Amino acid sequence: MRIITLNANGIRAAASKGFFDWMHRQDADVVCIQETKAQHPQLGDRHFFPPGYHVYYHDAVRKGYSGVAIYSRHQPDRVHYGLGWDVMDSEGRWLQADFGELSVVSLYLPSGSSKEERQQVKFQCMDYLQPLLAGMAGDGRQYIICGDWNIAHRKIDIKNWRGNLKSSGFLPEERAWMDQLFGPVGMADAFRQVDPREEQYTWWSNRGRAWDNNTGWRIDYQVTTPTVADQATRAEIYREQRFSDHAPLIMDYDLDPPLRG
Repeated sequence: MRIITLNANGIRAAASKGFFDWMHRQDADVVCIQETKAQHPQLGDRHFFPPGYHVYYHDAVRKGYSGVAIYSRHQPDRVHYGLGWDVMDSEGRWLQADFGELSVVSLYLPSGSSKEERQQVKFQCMDYLQPLLAGMAGDGRQYIICGDWNIAHRKIDIKNWRGNLKSSGFLPEERAWMDQLFGPVGMADAFRQVDPREEQYTWWSNRGRAWDNNTGWRIDYQVTTPTVADQATRAEIYREQRFSDHAPLIMDYDLDPPLRG
């Protein structure tokens, strides 16, 4: 089973850069998108409803902002639009598709880099999600939570860690929260199950030559229940084409039965 996640930084912009042509060649079972920056009525072009996929969008109330999507080869048993919590739901930050005993989520955690007010919203979302994720880790289902978590967990996950110790996305409180997520909360970082290497980043600033110099951050994850992470067989951060300031994270899992059923 192949799962892809990408923060598109605008699904229409990513489409204009060839994302959907590339996506069709990947033969993915599920594709999770974050930061669609579009309302459903604005997505009239066939690109946004790729043939062979069941398509789900969860838009932000505010136009041109946030939003998540899931494209799935197999029709889900159920789709959850949001969490029932307006702080995240009004910004279109959680979309969940259930397939038998497996749930796949497209998550877009807020960034706190624009101003202190948004950092506090980010902390609020982290506080809300922690017990929810702990409950998911222990409820007997399998989960793959794809998305832009907007946190680089460890020094290995950010090029210039010394210069970013006080930056949103690498704050001590945020990294400690990730320690909890991959510790007592009970979730796993599936990428690190198969790729322990340094300098594996998924986001690069548009300033300077960050992309060219690989001065990046790994802030896009596939966070899974441990049994799913144990079945991860391959991970790739695709950098041959650039669709966004993020790169697609592709992961393969030896999960049975496959979603295409």
